[in-house]
Amino acid sequence: MRWSFILRGRNTARGQEAPRFSYTHTRYRPRKHQILTYSVCMFPQDKLKHASSLCFSVLQSCHHKVAASSPKTRIIGASALFLAAFTIGAAGFAPAEPDMKDAPVNPISKELALPDLQHQISALEEQSQYYVNEEKVRSGDTLATLLNRLGVDDDEAMAFIKSDTLARSVMQLRAGKRVVAQTDDNGELVKLSATLDDGSDAPKNLVISRHDGKLSAEAQPAVLERRVEMRSGVIFSSLFAATDAVQIPDAVAMQLVDMFATNINFASDLRRGDRFNVVYETFWQNGDLVRTGRVLAGEFDNAGNRYQAVWFSDPASKTGGGGYYAFDGKSLKKAFLKSPLAFTRISSGFSMRLHPILGKWKQHTGVDFAAPTGTPIHAAADGVVDFVGKQNGYGNIVVIKHWSGYSTAYGHMSRFAPDIKKGMKVSQNDVIGFVGMTGWATGPHLHYEFRVNNQPRNPLSVDVPNNQALTGPQLQRFRTVAADMQHRMAMLRVPGAPDVKLASVK
Repeated sequence: MRWSFILRGRNTARGQEAPRFSYTHTRYRPRKHQILTYSVCMFPQDKLKHASSLCFSVLQSCHHKVAASSPKTRIIGASALFLAAFTIGAAGFAPAEPDMKDAPVNPISKELALPDLQHQISALEEQSQYYVNEEKVRSGDTLATLLNRLGVDDDEAMAFIKSDTLARSVMQLRAGKRVVAQTDDNGELVKLSATLDDGSDAPKNLVISRHDGKLSAEAQPAVLERRVEMRSGVIFSSLFAATDAVQIPDAVAMQLVDMFATNINFASDLRRGDRFNVVYETFWQNGDLVRTGRVLAGEFDNAGNRYQAVWFSDPASKTGGGGYYAFDGKSLKKAFLKSPLAFTRISSGFSMRLHPILGKWKQHTGVDFAAPTGTPIHAAADGVVDFVGKQNGYGNIVVIKHWSGYSTAYGHMSRFAPDIKKGMKVSQNDVIGFVGMTGWATGPHLHYEFRVNNQPRNPLSVDVPNNQALTGPQLQRFRTVAADMQHRMAMLRVPGAPDVKLASVK
């Protein structure tokens, strides 16, 4: 015997068939087994009242039939009736989704005033309009051609730039330098700016501006961004050809030569296939390269040998300065330079000679380096300036005291370096003056003396050891710097390169 009862409903708001209530009762007796089946499912809450009455009618009919059966059948039937009743109760308490079609709608309207376009145009017309142009200096540029490309049509500004000492620096900018000009509707100059780089550690921005109809020029400190760059190159013909191929500035290439000149003769020792790696500083402003800085680390593979050097300047040092070291902390810098001039020739050595002015034989107590007037003269070692001024036949002379009774003297200077004075500290390679022919001199040259306890010695043959190796806290700080540079060199290095040998820096 089988009864089936199904209730269906449709959610008109969603257009979907709602859950339905279904009741099925099956009863039959195959052999000795009696099977009763009851199945109930959920139905919409809005049909609950009607469905409940139908369900209870069916359940009541089933109850009468079950009551007349055996005890086992009655137990099974009672359980089914309990489950059906529980399901109907749960359906009655289940929340129903709200019908959004009956939700109230409250329209809101507001009038918005449109902006007065004519008023905006009038306000813009009353304001001064400026135009900004940016150009780079080209080879062969004149002031007129540069200003013309910048959109400047201002005879007064051109005359001011030519006559003002500071503003005239615009005419001395190298090719590639950026210049920015601000002009008004008539092309009159409002503001012009450019970066001046005189090779110092503090470049300045030249700013030419007009205030109350009057032009003025001033130099403002430039705010530079420091970057650390890494390059690697291979020698095919010469060092400078290799550095140009990988866009390494010539100033960096010159530092590489100075770093490894005591180990490699760059005129004759280079071999095709030699490699070099270099880490160096660059300084930028507004995306433009202003200048290059110091080489922080260098590595050169030459004829199967590798030479390395890393720059270290101890921030805790009282004397300041710094030097190049091997990666184990040993100094690569000679205590004294072989020559205080970068490029020169020896015109007179440390020996007896016929004095060119006195006309008699006399001991020459120094070495003369012939060089053009104005050639920079460098301090041979770290020390303190002991004398600046004129002395008899020496002319303009600077004397520097070093450690352990060492001192050096530099004579016949044409002029002294700016701000140099007695008592100031200098570091090796600092410019202290410029070559001249003051005093007893027949041509421009530097008279260089090396003294030990005020007694002249031959600077070309005196045996002076390298600077001492780093120790203690200095060594610990150096290892931090060296570890970073070793990591950079490892990234640039080619597998299978030769073993490392220590370099020595002059």
